[in-house]
Amino acid sequence: MDPNPDLDPAPVRVAIVDDHESVRLGVRAACQEAGFEVVAASASVSELWVALAGIRCDVVVLDLSLGDGFTVTENVQHARSMGAAVLVHSIADRVGLVREALAAGAAGVIPKSAATSAVIAAIAAVARGDVLNNLEWASAIDADREFGKAQLAQRERDVLHLYASGLPLSQVALKLNIKVSTAKEYLDRIRAKYVEVGRPARSKVELLRRAVEDGILAFDDNGHVH
Repeated sequence: MDPNPDLDPAPVRVAIVDDHESVRLGVRAACQEAGFEVVAASASVSELWVALAGIRCDVVVLDLSLGDGFTVTENVQHARSMGAAVLVHSIADRVGLVREALAAGAAGVIPKSAATSAVIAAIAAVARGDVLNNLEWASAIDADREFGKAQLAQRERDVLHLYASGLPLSQVALKLNIKVSTAKEYLDRIRAKYVEVGRPARSKVELLRRAVEDGILAFDDNGHVH
């Protein structure tokens, strides 16, 4: 018999990267109050790498304007290489930098003007692997017309719509009256097209993000895709 049947799941492990100490302290306090474990708080991603030293981290809350000599893409990719999802925490009007972060693989963006409860909810969503869809994300995409859309044929859009909304490939094939092998070929083609425009989508969650970004799927008021 399990001696600890009621053990709570491990807390979300959060790291904070911001070159303003007051921001680091504020986010740290909010995370700790929410029951998250703050494993590091650093002024740069390089400092974070040293601070973590192999410690597991679920989410890195990352400011985009660090002045550390690295590009947004480099910082996001470096943080992701530690095995963590990246939540951008920045000033909302920097849409160009936000778009670059999303293209580099950031899981979402929450503005510094957001309520503490919204920041905590965003961290929790990103830690679960959910797609964080909000006005800031949409604005960053809409404001930058160079955001390369994959040119998908209608049948590819149909496959992506069904698959990214949660259906297994077998059900996608059934609904479209095609073979499972054919549906997989479409999916492989879709992934290849996203790679071509610099927006790889290796996982189902990343495909969902791409589908939302390109208007193939949308979220309703309850957070469900349609």
